[in-house]
Amino acid sequence: MSEIPNHPVYSRNVLEMLTVANDYCMFMSKAETYSQKQLFDYLLKVGPLLYIKGSLLPDISVQNPDAAEKFLQEEEWESLFLALRKVLLKNDEFWFIDNSDLAENQAIKGSLSESFADIYQDLKDFLTLYQKSSLDAKENAVYELKQLFATHWGNRLVNAHKALHYLYYNLEEEEGKNRVSDFLV
Repeated sequence: MSEIPNHPVYSRNVLEMLTVANDYCMFMSKAETYSQKQLFDYLLKVGPLLYIKGSLLPDISVQNPDAAEKFLQEEEWESLFLALRKVLLKNDEFWFIDNSDLAENQAIKGSLSESFADIYQDLKDFLTLYQKSSLDAKENAVYELKQLFATHWGNRLVNAHKALHYLYYNLEEEEGKNRVSDFLV
């Protein structure tokens, strides 16, 4: 058995991120086949795991920034977005507070479909670039995903997860239902 090189791109945290990201992308690529309840069940469980794995990615020094690439086409993003919208129906939109400008905490309307399609895009690009055989590609994949976690998908994940939690656990009380699954279409 060959030894795994002693480089941060082969660290346990990166390999675990690859596993979770791959699972997420595979699940989301079949989003239109799931019920809303199945989608919520999965996203409520995988969301915290993605966040933990994203926060544990190592700092990487990129030797060749030219090896960075993007792979996901706009059509694939749009297809996933529309599939999620079709499953989520009226539960797609949510409100969140944008804390980027601390002087003005404004409520903003968000979309679960958009948030989870954006997360898919960042993770799919990571997976595709990491699968290239060069160390430069792997370095760029990990570096970029860590940067995007801090600036993009980590925040989207937190906002969307909070909305999912509310929909899944709190709306049953508002609707006077005994079971969450009765509310979700």
